[in-house]
Amino acid sequence: MRLSEATFRFFVTIVMSLVASTAPAVAQTGSSVPASAMVPARFEDVTTAAGVHFLNRASHTEKKYLIETMGSGVALFDYNNDGRLDIFAVNGAPIVAPMAKGSVPQKTGPEYWNRLYRNNGDGTFTDVTAQAGLAGVGYGMGVAAADYDNDGNEDLYVTAYGGNRLYHNNGDGTFTDVTRKAGVGGAGWSTSAAWVDLDNDGYLDLVVLRYVQWDWNDVWCGERRPGYRAYCHPDLFRPLSMLVYHNNGNGTFTEEAHQLGLDKPGKGLGIAIADYDRDGHIDLFVANDSMEEFLYHNKGNGTFEEVGLQTEVAVDNDGSTYAGMGVDFADYNNDGWPDLIDTDLANQKYALYRNNRDGTFSYASYPTGVAAMTFFDSGWGVRFADYDNDGWKDILAAQGHDLDNVSLTSAQVHYREPFMTARNLGGKSFINVGSVSGPLYQQRWVGRGLATGDINNDGRIDAVLSENDGPLHILINRTATGNHWLGVRLIGHRSNRDGIGAVIKVTTSSGSQWQTVTTASSYLSSSDPRAHFGLGKDPSVNTLQIRWPSGTVQVLHNVAGDHYVTIDEPVTGKKLW
Repeated sequence: MRLSEATFRFFVTIVMSLVASTAPAVAQTGSSVPASAMVPARFEDVTTAAGVHFLNRASHTEKKYLIETMGSGVALFDYNNDGRLDIFAVNGAPIVAPMAKGSVPQKTGPEYWNRLYRNNGDGTFTDVTAQAGLAGVGYGMGVAAADYDNDGNEDLYVTAYGGNRLYHNNGDGTFTDVTRKAGVGGAGWSTSAAWVDLDNDGYLDLVVLRYVQWDWNDVWCGERRPGYRAYCHPDLFRPLSMLVYHNNGNGTFTEEAHQLGLDKPGKGLGIAIADYDRDGHIDLFVANDSMEEFLYHNKGNGTFEEVGLQTEVAVDNDGSTYAGMGVDFADYNNDGWPDLIDTDLANQKYALYRNNRDGTFSYASYPTGVAAMTFFDSGWGVRFADYDNDGWKDILAAQGHDLDNVSLTSAQVHYREPFMTARNLGGKSFINVGSVSGPLYQQRWVGRGLATGDINNDGRIDAVLSENDGPLHILINRTATGNHWLGVRLIGHRSNRDGIGAVIKVTTSSGSQWQTVTTASSYLSSSDPRAHFGLGKDPSVNTLQIRWPSGTVQVLHNVAGDHYVTIDEPVTGKKLW
């Protein structure tokens, strides 16, 4: 039975009233918000001026194949070691309906290439895809960047429908496809991936999410009248277990998901890493679409156990599953314990989980105001990032529904949505500052992938956002602020060279902040591995502590702010690399 529009609006009003009643007044829009809370987020779309003309080719068809809704990811990484972040964008491939079972779309020309853009350091980028050898094959999905062989050059792993690719960075501006030699091609429909040293042997392992068992299923979903055919719900398809490749240290990998206890079937879209219980071992969170979310606890003996239900992050506050898509795993309230955010579709509310510091989490979407501000939103890529450098991690999200005709059946929900920026109010609540943040927030996109990092090295976090069947957006942070900042780049010597999995703690006169070094999180995307800290009015850091994956704890004192510092892992005796 379909509700009338009037009835639907009535129920929405009741729900939103209940949501508002459980959230603090300061987190709601309107006159109750103090002016000091609404700090405008001035992001400028410089894509055209930067010389970047990328268009994602989702290849929408009348068949409404599920893969057409997914979009693709983006990476911010420094491929040529010049100290500047470059951009890698993943692209699709042509779909010619009807597609035969077992077929894999292939790129047929430059318009479908994946693209690598070199940062020229003057606000512009140069397309170096051809000379780098990164045009790619197949219908691309996600990307993960890291130095898997500890040679000092950042490599790329690109996921796709029907087979993935590992590109080794040769250090001369070119990449070599080493997929076959490495043994990481995979099978099925892969989505997000994460580089992480699961056993602390100094080499990055590779965790690859897979979505559903799907093979060009020509199923009619939605109403049988013109314009109303819809993309099918993932409930119609069976889940897949993820792939976990152990790095053998010699350029090859061994798939060990079952041996490690990481083979529970899921519908994985987003992955993030952190040591949620502070036992010294990195854990994994997986955002699943329309089924329980997974939290894999690292038992410290080489195996993992899935504890989503026990830790209360598997479902929402009502015990319901939701369309988990993008995720980040970071400490938003500065208490030293990593929290979680998980985006989903409209009418579900983004899930924010506060770490209780006892091995469990509390669903914090209502009391922080996140539920009220995201009730009608559909989120994909998401990151905790301090856009105004006040010392509190804010929320950035790429938004857009998966159904291109959703407004026909849900007038309050839109296919295209604005970029979301929610300011963190002292770790207690969040406020959407889009209404005061300029014309960019009036634009509507079909947002999907989101990577963050300081593109112009000015100390303010920037973002790159991809659209489904649309252009790439380079968003440079121009937020006016007198706050200070510190950027930290790690070089491991007994730990993996990127320092992925290290936990950095900085302490100023205003308090302490923690951050886990990672390139993973968000949706299908890979972000700047440098840790960024807003310092507020403090011009320097009193102490900077690093807990390396190797177990080494390093402490620096009186570190000046407003610059990037590179820190090498201390070792006794011979360095491993």
